[in-house]
Amino acid sequence: MNKPSIPKGTRDFSPLEMSKRNYIFDTIRSVFALYGFKQIETPAMETLQTLLGKYGEEGDKLLFKVLNSGDYLSKIHREELVNGNPLHLASKLCEKGLRYDLTVPFARFVVMHRDELQLPFKRYQIQPVWRADRPQKGRYREFYQCDADVVGSDSLLNEIELMQIIDTVFTRFGVRVQIKINNRKILTGIAEYINEADKIVPITVAIDKLEKVGLDNVNAELAEDGLSKEAIEKLQPVISLSGSNEEKLDVISNILKDSEIGTKGVEELRYIFGVLDKSNLKNEVQFDLTLARGLNYYTGAIFEVKALDVQIGSITGGGRYDNLTGIFGMPGLSGVGISFGADRIFDVLNALDLYPENAMSGTRLMFINFGEKEMAYCLPIAAKARENGIATEIYPDAAKMKKQMNYANNCNVHYVAIAGENEINENKITLKNMLTGEQRLVDADELVSIVKSGQ
Repeated sequence: MNKPSIPKGTRDFSPLEMSKRNYIFDTIRSVFALYGFKQIETPAMETLQTLLGKYGEEGDKLLFKVLNSGDYLSKIHREELVNGNPLHLASKLCEKGLRYDLTVPFARFVVMHRDELQLPFKRYQIQPVWRADRPQKGRYREFYQCDADVVGSDSLLNEIELMQIIDTVFTRFGVRVQIKINNRKILTGIAEYINEADKIVPITVAIDKLEKVGLDNVNAELAEDGLSKEAIEKLQPVISLSGSNEEKLDVISNILKDSEIGTKGVEELRYIFGVLDKSNLKNEVQFDLTLARGLNYYTGAIFEVKALDVQIGSITGGGRYDNLTGIFGMPGLSGVGISFGADRIFDVLNALDLYPENAMSGTRLMFINFGEKEMAYCLPIAAKARENGIATEIYPDAAKMKKQMNYANNCNVHYVAIAGENEINENKITLKNMLTGEQRLVDADELVSIVKSGQ
């Protein structure tokens, strides 16, 4: 018989792992709420009409499509099946797809619910997304995103607050990060500067890979995309800029002085860095010209976060999009957002062993089961413990004492409560601290007080 398995790029999570993941979600959720963001959810499936054409050609290839139910082949001619183009066939066989990210579904949500929303609308969303990517370390086909977006406001204060949220979240996690910022307007200005304005998309897709594949491979990709040798040469000093944020902005400002859109991008970044410099952030913020974030919908500032002490890809990203809702018939609504990659953060916190002990605590108190009479005595005490917020369980079977104590040990239970004939006669209970081995004879109120305080 074949062993059961799960699809590549997906994972099971044990109770211990779920405790860790919930710590991540709860930390991020609490910081979002601290800045006035409100939670929404959208369906796992969206129509392909909603999803296609929003992520660029590469993104469209990575969409998981859902086969139509019922007799989905009835309208397909046999010749199409034999000779058909897979993408053309998919368009006829599939009307739905699993969401690729949370931003496009959010834009759809805003347009559908426009009359109910108070603008600017600050939303956060913590849900899984799916990408038909090649699985590798830190890259999964199913993973959670934790997004926060503001729509209906052009103010750069939103960008600044999102950087503060990133800084607060990773400070709470105890993870040292570098926050990288660029601006798509600057990238557009660079494309103009090298006289290849119509090739902004392949330019951004290529230079976004600089850190992964190196300069030579990026240049080869640019040549493949049809950039002239002169344009590629002109691009070299631009993408190899070094120095402080201010020095790099000064150099690029001079290079782009004849580009209106490039100059606007430089002004936006100067303002953002100027305010952040006075905001006492705990983590470094760096102007990185090679940061392009391949998604087509970004139009202004773009962000990416790298962990400094673990080799892994981007753990947070985002940016400004000026007209994402325009594709759904609601033009002119500007938005900006960030997305925390919860699965990569999970891997980072595991690698650095940064989970607090209380984040992984499960059952705190367990009652040993000696039989029906003893259980009748223990049940009201267990109920009292739960009323006081203590995670409590009763071993379900009157098994041997050693088996029950082994279970408590293996489940990292802090306290075991024992009530035999002697304890019942005295209206007491024996409480054992499983960490120290200390035992005490206590009444129900004392038991609750000791377990709550951890004495």
